[in-house]
Amino acid sequence: MRFVLRFFGFLFSVGAIAFLLGSGAAAFFYWKYSRDLPDHAALANYEPPITTRVHAADGSLLAEYARERRLFLPIQAIPKLVVGAYLSAEDKNFYKHAGVDPEGIVRAALNNFKAGTKQGASTITQQVAKNFLLSNEQTFERKIREALIALRIEAAYSKDKILELYLNEIFLGTLVPGRNVHGVAAAALEYFGKSVHELTIAEVAYLAALPKGPNLYHPYKHPQEAIRRRNEIIGLMAQNGYISREDAEVARRQPLAVNPRNVSPSLSAAGYFAEEVRRDLSDRFGEKALYEGGLSVRASLDPKMQAIARKALVDGLVRFDEAQGWRGAQSNINLASREWGLALAEVRALNDIQPWRLAVVLDVSGGQARIGLQPKREAGGQVERDRELGVVPADGVRWTRRGISQALQVGDIVYVEPLADKPGQYRLRQLPELSGAIVAMDPYTGRIHAMVGGFSFDQSQFNRATQAQRQPGSSFKPFVYATALDNGYTPSTILLDEPITIDPGNGQEAWTPSNFEGRATGPHTLRYGVEHSKNLMTVRLARDVGMPLVVEYARRFGIYDDLLPVLPMSLGAGETTVLRMVTAYSMLVNGGKRIKATLIDRIQDRTGATIYRHDERECIGCAAEQWANQDEPKLIDKREQVLDPLTAYQMVSILEGVVQRGTAARLKAIVNKPIAGKTGTTNDAKDLWFVGFSPDLAVGVYIGYDTPRSMGDSAQASQYAAPIFGDFMKVALADKPATPFRVPPGIKLIRVSVGSGMRAGGEGGGTLLEAFKPGTAPPDSYTPAPPREGAGENVQAVGPATGGVY
Repeated sequence: MRFVLRFFGFLFSVGAIAFLLGSGAAAFFYWKYSRDLPDHAALANYEPPITTRVHAADGSLLAEYARERRLFLPIQAIPKLVVGAYLSAEDKNFYKHAGVDPEGIVRAALNNFKAGTKQGASTITQQVAKNFLLSNEQTFERKIREALIALRIEAAYSKDKILELYLNEIFLGTLVPGRNVHGVAAAALEYFGKSVHELTIAEVAYLAALPKGPNLYHPYKHPQEAIRRRNEIIGLMAQNGYISREDAEVARRQPLAVNPRNVSPSLSAAGYFAEEVRRDLSDRFGEKALYEGGLSVRASLDPKMQAIARKALVDGLVRFDEAQGWRGAQSNINLASREWGLALAEVRALNDIQPWRLAVVLDVSGGQARIGLQPKREAGGQVERDRELGVVPADGVRWTRRGISQALQVGDIVYVEPLADKPGQYRLRQLPELSGAIVAMDPYTGRIHAMVGGFSFDQSQFNRATQAQRQPGSSFKPFVYATALDNGYTPSTILLDEPITIDPGNGQEAWTPSNFEGRATGPHTLRYGVEHSKNLMTVRLARDVGMPLVVEYARRFGIYDDLLPVLPMSLGAGETTVLRMVTAYSMLVNGGKRIKATLIDRIQDRTGATIYRHDERECIGCAAEQWANQDEPKLIDKREQVLDPLTAYQMVSILEGVVQRGTAARLKAIVNKPIAGKTGTTNDAKDLWFVGFSPDLAVGVYIGYDTPRSMGDSAQASQYAAPIFGDFMKVALADKPATPFRVPPGIKLIRVSVGSGMRAGGEGGGTLLEAFKPGTAPPDSYTPAPPREGAGENVQAVGPATGGVY
């Protein structure tokens, strides 16, 4: 008996020693590997990088900016089906273990032993520890540190919080090159074009397959492996009770059916607008906030108006370019050495000039050319096997003024456009050398509805609406005349259209401006000088009111920051942008109120808090929670008045006359609604402009070469720029009533003679209703106004003899 007791005592002693040694060893290992562990408390304040999204005014998605494409969803908003799929695929015991799953470790070890493969046993908590706090190195030490952090995370956070971190952070592959997808919400959109709430069983199971190997289960590179793993997860979901076995069987029979989200149709026509928004956001908040901050941006873009603007500009540029003749094919390929579809697929095509397509000429005979259209690429990058053919008939090359065989050769790569109502037939096209811009704006708020900065954003990202500094030519003249009207002149004031020579002195060469038509026509009303764009009258008027005053008004309107006070600048010789000119014209039609042009209505941060709003008006009484017989809410407009409202209307009326009787008379029949504006043609026709407005929409058009050169001796803004304005306005205002321009209180409308500006007795031809301010009236005699005292030509420098002529 004593022996037995001694034996058990010995065993107890050995066991105690072993326990102490084991505990000591465990303590040592814990001390060793827990040193310098990352602080898991950082997860409490973790804000994952989230995609910034820009929406147009109608709510459609315009653009997204992100380094990691992610949309954050709180765990409460993630469907149970999605949760069940990921738990089945990654960690079925998630809600049972304390961060490390012993059962999973044993199961993985047995499977590895039986199959001879390597299967991981990391829990979701361990994956959170690795993804957020550790590196991806495959070492024993990293695995121990991962387990230790997982235990700490489990002690500090709820299971739902850990799962929320995981489902929003996990990397789920790259379906489209350059677009790395993180989190289930972004993956649902990227792979299936759906929200997570719309996903089917088969779709959530496929997304749950991706964490193990996004490339291994890539839907295009490894479709069979992807389906096998998806079906395996569907089985696990049924086994774990998340779906029925009947639903599982149906889901297994489904095809993979990946349907990548297409580029927003708004974006294809609005590349310049979206890039301008991106630059604005970057300037305001920095690159980190732009690409990681999850900003929600509501832009002012009207997608329908944007499409109208783009078509009007493109049609105008092509109209001019085709008048210059056919310059030849883009390039030529040898059809004998390679299948034409594969060869053509490698040629870069512009993706934002639909419906134009790139094509190769396969045969020229019988008065037509047989063409092969560029094959489309599938989402995985492979070239489609189907080949699409068509023909270019003789009518399709008529504009080249050449026959088919003279215009096209076998192997030529060209752009073509489908002929309306003629399936399979195409018209030959060429990329215009000329470029330009168009901007459409709400004149009362400065909200930009449309902006096109060139023929193709895919071809050139240089925005000619905001970045191109060009001479506005005669489209600047209204601000010279507005200066005069605001300082004592009337629309009926008589000015001389006679030759004038300015001698600057100091040995400088004298400057003698001239009218576009090369002749002077004698005395005329101030209105006539604008309507017919008379250079001589404008220079005389600028001399009389004084160029320093003109410069001040140009600054007020935001056209120039620091214009030289020299007379040639009165003809638009200074350089500015389309956006500045449209903003300035907006201040004429809105009654002289200062506005700030904007592409953005509102910006919200990731929490939904508004951090920017364009509308700065103060609303008195809008915060009332209920009605208690208080005064109605009032909007307080504190914007600066840059021009007398009466002067502004006088200028609007005169610019309406430009369309009724002047240099833009061709627009009257095109639009057939109240519009106003001014042409602008610079010396040698290097820049052509038209800037104008309806009562509620301001629009500016510019066309010219990027490296300025003449568009031809006969080129005029009325011929090329004004029709673009007209084409846009005709469609943009099609469903709008013919609203007349608003007459402000205080204006007197008096019928006068168009020719003399004197009071007219009846309403017959040759008369109009002229706008006069209180205390002014039509002149009693047809005599030119004397120069203002102290505003003589001796105070003017001449400067370079350039600027607007028509």
